[in-house]
Amino acid sequence: MRWLAFHFATTHEAAELLTDTLTALGADGVQVQDAAEIRSILADPKNLSYADDDFYDQLDPVVRIVAYFALFPDGVRCNRDPDQARWTLYDNSEKHVVPLEQLEEQIRERLRAFAAYLDIGSGYEGCQVVREEDWAENWKQYYQTLHVTDRLVINPSWLDYQPAAGELVITLDPGSAFGTGTHETTALCARWLDEKLRPGDHVLDLGCGSGILAIIAARLGAGSVEAIDIDALAVSVAEANCRLNQVSVHVHAGEIKDAARTRYDLIVANIIADVIVAIMDQVPCLLAPGGLFIASGIIRDKLAAVEAAAAQSGLAILDQRMQNDWCALLLGRAKGDKPCTTSPL
Repeated sequence: MRWLAFHFATTHEAAELLTDTLTALGADGVQVQDAAEIRSILADPKNLSYADDDFYDQLDPVVRIVAYFALFPDGVRCNRDPDQARWTLYDNSEKHVVPLEQLEEQIRERLRAFAAYLDIGSGYEGCQVVREEDWAENWKQYYQTLHVTDRLVINPSWLDYQPAAGELVITLDPGSAFGTGTHETTALCARWLDEKLRPGDHVLDLGCGSGILAIIAARLGAGSVEAIDIDALAVSVAEANCRLNQVSVHVHAGEIKDAARTRYDLIVANIIADVIVAIMDQVPCLLAPGGLFIASGIIRDKLAAVEAAAAQSGLAILDQRMQNDWCALLLGRAKGDKPCTTSPL
């Protein structure tokens, strides 16, 4: 199946009108990237997603819209692409197959009418052919076999890899969840897991994403591994990756308060600084005596806030590592800190 992807640059005020218009013209799908809408969703107190300040700073102030229309071969060549017929589908009370130029003119007419009373931004920016297999496969070219440590290897599920003696290979299909090993925050956690995890340890992975850290823990010989994420899609991806690696991990949706055990030998949280600060006071009571907390996803500018939260929660920084602008902390209970005597759950 092939599609025509029509690209638009517009404004927040015009986005809904343009989206409705494209749908009425027969778009099979409309994708909208609106910074104002994203901010509104994240600001909702009922929303469980989190974002760091740097995420907001990187949002495009221009609203980007992509509308997808199905292509139908007709044998008539289009002057834009002499090797491909570009006929598509639009809806004006009933479905019709029309030439690309006619569909584009319909779109331009609507935009001219809207511009008479509304700021629509740059408007229509052109179209391109998108193949369904491109969506499904092209993103895979960005993932290659990765050696995280001397013995830990992350290998995409679609690539063949013959491990050397002593290597532990984690097979991964990241899907739509964060965590491939390529990002600095994940790599920092993986290296500490390799160094600090002891066979038989009870491990908790907070914000598990693709499940990569939980799988590493299981492959390193953890006695039990629990993986939690607030995103149901991440939970589904993590479960699939655990099956792919044939490891036993208790994966479920939730937050730190939903942890199944009362004590863990090792807790790892590769999230963002603001969330780490928010959960820091709950960590000590979940740590077994001598337990360790690996906190990652901390951008350099947020490090001081995380350090302050750790000190206030009775956690001591045992080690600190930086990679580019990202920081990971290894923490444990501070000396003299009173052990928890009640369950944190």
